[in-house]
Amino acid sequence: MGLTSKKVLLLAVLVAVALFVLTIWLWPRLSKKSWRAVLGRVGLLLATQLSIFAAVGLAANLSFGFYASWADLFGQEQEPGVVKNYKSGPNGTKLQMLGTQRISVENGAQPAVAGRIDKVMVHGERSKISSPAYVYLPPQYFQKEYADKEFPASVVLTGYPGTAEALYKKLHFPQTQHGLLKEGKMKPTVLVMMRPTVAPPRDTECMDIPNAEQTETFFTKDLRADISGHYRIGKESKSWGVMGDSTGGYCALKLTMRHPEAFSTAVSLSGDYKAPRDATTGDLFGGSKQLERENDLLWRQRNLPAPAVNLLVTSSKQGESNYKNTLRFIEQTKSPTKISSIILDSGGHNFNTWRREIPAALQWLGDRLTV
Repeated sequence: MGLTSKKVLLLAVLVAVALFVLTIWLWPRLSKKSWRAVLGRVGLLLATQLSIFAAVGLAANLSFGFYASWADLFGQEQEPGVVKNYKSGPNGTKLQMLGTQRISVENGAQPAVAGRIDKVMVHGERSKISSPAYVYLPPQYFQKEYADKEFPASVVLTGYPGTAEALYKKLHFPQTQHGLLKEGKMKPTVLVMMRPTVAPPRDTECMDIPNAEQTETFFTKDLRADISGHYRIGKESKSWGVMGDSTGGYCALKLTMRHPEAFSTAVSLSGDYKAPRDATTGDLFGGSKQLERENDLLWRQRNLPAPAVNLLVTSSKQGESNYKNTLRFIEQTKSPTKISSIILDSGGHNFNTWRREIPAALQWLGDRLTV
């Protein structure tokens, strides 16, 4: 059974409950002062606590989508499934297709009504990185009146570690856009849903690491070229945005500020403004203080020319650790960069908060992308 299986969670809960009941039942028998009774009490307490910890951890993972599989949890590489190649796209190019699926809306099996999610494998010619992505094609993509039209697109990134599936299973990006389209509040936009960790298990913070993973090149060059070469998507930066939560939010701002030739618009949901340095990242900068400063977005605002891009940042007055830095980021923004914000009175660093922000953020994003 998979890590995200509800059966696994149910089994863990049942084991935890059974051990708790067993502890209550056996405790009087283990009240003696003999070494066997002491070991018995320690064993029961340890087993009960571990089972409760496992149940809570599985429930949290199912809710927030931190890890997609056991291999993902333990940092093991997972081999992709059987790949089928299909010809499509305006240039007849080939993209590795891993499958398609419907979205959970009314008439979800009809692409011209609900849209469609394609799972693809993106291969980076320059970065030498390969990573899966989920591409949401809005209903208009399949309608006759749009048959010859190109669409704007936005990369949508999770936090770290995160799973790409959480973007449509938990945060409901496609479903939210579908609702906005029905209400006439948003222009149809292709969503390329991914995790920022394209070289797992390392947290690369979407940057080109000296003599290591070239994640920045993957997102700003390889991904855009591969996707727009297959789907009817505009190739200029005005047609491309990037949006993300937490680590994905930092990546969205940084990729856009550093590469306005690739992305014109960014949305950061509870993102920070510089990369952390911890066990998951390692040394991202190769010992270069200058490279570290250039990836500090508050430093960039103070010391480098402002790019002509659109930025949206979000935070909460209570519950978010990035609130003060978000206000500082807004205050430091210089023309020609255009800045907008969503500031909630309260909201934690979690899916519930981001679901409150996503409808307005998607509408804002759609208003700024053109083809």
